[in-house]
Amino acid sequence: MSEETAPEAPVEEEVVVEEEETSSVSIEDCLKTVLRTALVNDGLARGLREATKALSRGEAQLCVLCDAVTEQNIIKLVEALCNAPDEKIPLIKVSDAKQLGEWAGLCTLDREGNARKVVGCSCVVIKNWGADTEERNVLLEHFAQE
Repeated sequence: MSEETAPEAPVEEEVVVEEEETSSVSIEDCLKTVLRTALVNDGLARGLREATKALSRGEAQLCVLCDAVTEQNIIKLVEALCNAPDEKIPLIKVSDAKQLGEWAGLCTLDREGNARKVVGCSCVVIKNWGADTEERNVLLEHFAQE
C-alpha cells in the first residue's frame, strides 16, 4: 500500500517590523548618555565661565542650558552666543540645574553608584563628542528636523 501524502501548503511567515529604537528613547536619555561619553573623553565645558569661553572660541558642538537660572542675563548671553551669525550651535534647555550637574559629573558617587552632593550647573557645552554613538545620532537628527 502506498500512501500518498497531500502536498503541504506553504506556511506564510509573519514578518514583524521592529520600530526604530529612536522613538522609544527620549531626547533626555540620549542627552544623558552623550554627556557621560563626552565627560569620559574630556570633552565638556562645565559652568558658565568655561561654556562661554568654548562658545566664543567656536569649539562648541552642543550647548545645554538650564531654564531655572535666576539671572535672565545668563540665558540671554548663552542664547546669543549659540545663535551667532557665523555658526549656529544647537541649544537644548533643561529644567533642573541639579540634574544637569549630575549628568555633567558635578557630584560624588557612593558605593552603590548613587549621586551624592550634587552641584547645580547652569550651562554645559560639549566640545568633543568622544565617540560616534546612536544617542549622538538621535540628537543630531532631532536638530536637523527643527
